[in-house]
Amino acid sequence: MEKKDPYASLRIKEFNIFLLVRFALILGWSMQFIIIEWQVYSITKDPWSLGLIGAFEFLPAFSMALFAGHIVDQKEKRNLLALCIGLFSLISLGLYFLTNPNFTEGFHSKTILYSIYALVFFGGFLRSFFGPTIFSLIALIVPKKLYPNAATWSSSTWQMASVLGPAFAGYTIHFFGVNISLCIVFGLVLFSLIVTFFIRRKPIMNSKKGEPIGKSLKEGISFVFKTKAILGAITLDMISVLFGGAIALLPVFAQDILEVGSKGFGFLRAAPAVGAFLTMLITAYIPISKNAGMKLLSAIFGFGICILIFGLSTSFWISLAALFFSGVTDGVSMVIRQTILQLKTPDHMRGRVSSVNSMFVGSSNELGALESGLTAKLMGTVTAVIFGGTMTLITVVTTGILNPTLRKLDLTKDLEEHEAD
Repeated sequence: MEKKDPYASLRIKEFNIFLLVRFALILGWSMQFIIIEWQVYSITKDPWSLGLIGAFEFLPAFSMALFAGHIVDQKEKRNLLALCIGLFSLISLGLYFLTNPNFTEGFHSKTILYSIYALVFFGGFLRSFFGPTIFSLIALIVPKKLYPNAATWSSSTWQMASVLGPAFAGYTIHFFGVNISLCIVFGLVLFSLIVTFFIRRKPIMNSKKGEPIGKSLKEGISFVFKTKAILGAITLDMISVLFGGAIALLPVFAQDILEVGSKGFGFLRAAPAVGAFLTMLITAYIPISKNAGMKLLSAIFGFGICILIFGLSTSFWISLAALFFSGVTDGVSMVIRQTILQLKTPDHMRGRVSSVNSMFVGSSNELGALESGLTAKLMGTVTAVIFGGTMTLITVVTTGILNPTLRKLDLTKDLEEHEAD
């Protein structure tokens, strides 16, 4: 048997450029989200306000997802990505001005707060386009036989940026303040925009250009619901992320429960991404396609256990370890899910399928933040996290019993077919 090359996709120059764009963009995006969380909680001292951040990003991202997928399948991907990044830079610039005392002098704190929420809402609208565009662009840069390898490195890049973003944000808030931190974010976004133009324009793979939007959306939704492997994986991940959204409450834990300040907050926020990133590096060498369904179920069950431990802990180091291992288990889940999507989605439907995935999984992060904020308001912060972890465990067990197709899923044959192409 031919030995697998763990760096196969990295030998493609344009894919490396793509990874650089994604790294800079996600680094800036993750920093910005952390800075906003910190600023909003500093203004309100109310965990419900953190839930509202999730709500304001979730609503447009969810409601626009299918329409965005239709547009992505109809448009050239490189220029569409550049447009999205350019618009995102305006959000970063707006947040910079809203946190600049010279600009907001005389503004009421509620005016600043509502303006931040408005920009977050616009960011959710853009997010509905980012996921499908990036997912589709990868498939146009690397050959089919390298999809699993490219998905691993792309997800690893995302996780690396997610590792550095929260930690870097925690330090920049501590040493430079919120306003300078957002200026750094703006610089990162501009850099990613410039580098994007080093990627060549790509052909439009959808032969049905100009197809009525209703028919197009129906085709995409129908494909997802008929493909049980895709539907099962994204549904399970959505529910676990929805009820395991303790990350949204980290400012409360950092400031009021663990009392570790902005630096400790940065470490706590980065811990899950560190675990996920290390897991993804390992999967580049040790594929997890065999018995993928059981591995997915086991990983999400482990994620629920980690959330329970985090909720019960009053020790910074135990909490840090629990979040790290929640990232390890989440990393396994992400690699399996991305591999399923890349292998089982035809080229002309990538935008729409990725949009459905965003509705199920991507938006569940924001909805999970809303759920966490609401349950924290009603039950208390610690009880809310314990409730979320428990619901995750119940979901995994129920899914494993009721969905034998997912439980028996094995991707080995799919990989062999693509390698033979």
